[in-house]
Amino acid sequence: METEDVSVREQLFHDRVRETIICVLLFICLYILSHLILTHFKKNAEFVTDDIEDAIVNKIALWLCTFTLSVAVCAVLLLPISILSNEVLLTFPHSYYMQWLNGSLIRGLWNLVFLFSNLSLVFLMPFAYFFTEAEGFAGSKKGVMSRVYETAVMLLLLSLLVLGIVWVACALLHHNTARESLYDLWEYYLPYLYSGISLFGVLLLLLCTPFGLSRMFSVTGSLLVKPRLLENVEETMNCAMFEEASLSRKMNNSRSCWVNVGVNSETINKQFFNVQARRIALELRERASPWQRNLGYPLAMLLLLALTAVCVLMVCFHVLELIFDESAMPRGMEDPRLGLASFSMFGSLGAAVQVVLILYLMVSSVVGFYSSPLFSGLMPQVRDTTLTQIIGNCVSLLILSSALPVFSRTLGITRFDLLGDFGRYNWLGNFHIVFLYNMLFAGLTSACLIKTVTWALQRELIRAFGLHRLPLTVSRSTIPHKLLLASGLSKIH
Repeated sequence: METEDVSVREQLFHDRVRETIICVLLFICLYILSHLILTHFKKNAEFVTDDIEDAIVNKIALWLCTFTLSVAVCAVLLLPISILSNEVLLTFPHSYYMQWLNGSLIRGLWNLVFLFSNLSLVFLMPFAYFFTEAEGFAGSKKGVMSRVYETAVMLLLLSLLVLGIVWVACALLHHNTARESLYDLWEYYLPYLYSGISLFGVLLLLLCTPFGLSRMFSVTGSLLVKPRLLENVEETMNCAMFEEASLSRKMNNSRSCWVNVGVNSETINKQFFNVQARRIALELRERASPWQRNLGYPLAMLLLLALTAVCVLMVCFHVLELIFDESAMPRGMEDPRLGLASFSMFGSLGAAVQVVLILYLMVSSVVGFYSSPLFSGLMPQVRDTTLTQIIGNCVSLLILSSALPVFSRTLGITRFDLLGDFGRYNWLGNFHIVFLYNMLFAGLTSACLIKTVTWALQRELIRAFGLHRLPLTVSRSTIPHKLLLASGLSKIH
């Protein structure tokens, strides 16, 4: 009997060590990747300065940002790793080499991501920002430790302010509970705060993702060679070269000529760079193969359209499930029980589609976030992103990525229930919030998609028939339909 107890304890010990090693290796890989990304965007002048103290402070803040970004990437991979692990165990149920991939490992990974995401959002990122802005208390000895003391005091005051706001919100919404649990910090106020942060992240995803899904078409189109209907590429490139040569001659004139003629040099420079960029794009289109020019762009657009349509259809189907089936509501679970059944009715293929859709929604949300006028100023620039901008980007990406599992489960993209503390949010059990959220997402995505497709079609037709060269005083709607057809036929011949 004692021998059996010892063997069980040894097995539990070895399982815990194995899970710890796997989590540490995964985090090290993500940390290295995050460090390379931030190094690619950071402004080197802030880290190579004559003031050694500022350089040390900036390096410490960059380490904290790297840690936060690695946690954000891990949060994005939570659902894909969980879904693929279940499918792998279904495919190889008795494989000795897959025994390490179990429910305990997945549950531990979810708990660690929840802990580190909230730690980074509530403590590490505010500490990094205050640390870079701190100069030490007046009269104290200058140094890194004086900045640490000032940052700790600022962080303490901020924590008291946030907890006070949370207590007031609890008192307004749940008066009796807030009064009875005044000193119950860990069991009531922190989960309430986490629930509010997750709700904010899910609402931010609701606003950014539909806009990002529509922006994905233009972003992808800018990376590919577009086929132009009824356009002579050689003729257009010759016109661009003539225009570029004309602007180049104007730029070579003396400044006195610019003053006499009344031409603004900045305007000429801007026009020259625009024409040069257009000429380079035309050269790339001319050098592209016919397959790349005529097949790559349509296939990419059709793929994006198919992914977006599948997302909308799955959300609409989930709305019907919410009405007739109570099990469709998002909920938490303690034991994932991997390897028993697939989380998709279409098996492994459906699970793979779920993973692709989850990653596609995350990329679309990031594109929509940086494309919105409110957050476009946070767009990182290569080798020219300040440390304050890096902190803001890390916080924003962490909010979006930590809300992605709840977002995907709320929309019904996957049936994998939320593990650990992710499933303990107060608003997840509210049918009206979940139902309204699904309806808003389907409506906003459909509206953005229809607007994008119709505008893109109108723009391409206008460019194909040469109407973009008309002066602004001429209304394109007054042009007869027969003239449009004649113009198009003449371009064909």
